[in-house]
Amino acid sequence: MDKIQEAASVLHRDGIIVYPTETVYGLGADALSEHAIHRVYEVKQRLLSKPMSVAVSDIEMLNIVAQVGEEEEKFIKKFLPGPVTVVLPSTSCLPEVLTGGTGLIGVRMPDHEIALAIIREFDMPITSTSANISGREPPVRFDQVTVVYDLFVDGGTLSGTPSTVVDLVHRQILRAGGRVEEIGQYLSKMD
Repeated sequence: MDKIQEAASVLHRDGIIVYPTETVYGLGADALSEHAIHRVYEVKQRLLSKPMSVAVSDIEMLNIVAQVGEEEEKFIKKFLPGPVTVVLPSTSCLPEVLTGGTGLIGVRMPDHEIALAIIREFDMPITSTSANISGREPPVRFDQVTVVYDLFVDGGTLSGTPSTVVDLVHRQILRAGGRVEEIGQYLSKMD
């Protein structure tokens, strides 16, 4: 079994993986399993009231977890895959704990072949949060990962630039990261 299949197997058992993205190492678990999600919150020591993003492999999977309008779809097609987290209204298929009670979900489509391959193999969205204790520096190398996990998937040293978080409901940037200037210009032209 190769590392991608092994990662999918761990995810199917409600396990937690550490996986590479184009930004930092992420903590992945089955985003449709409340048990797996609660494990991620626990190992990160993250408050349940704080929302947690999910990662998808394509636009079809994104449309399953979030409500996407025409303008939002144009934005997504322009900036994803890439170092961008889009915030959209959540669909009912996602456990409410991921939204932190907001009804909104952050969605990533990482521009990293290993991450996309794992999500495709698993065939469901996974959690997309940095593999660190809440509030600490996100890891860019294996030796910086301090949380408990079941499988580490090595992607070498990563860039460390966080994703830009874009609230497409309110048309605003919540966190500056990669491609932030281009995103800001694009948002100013959206209806």
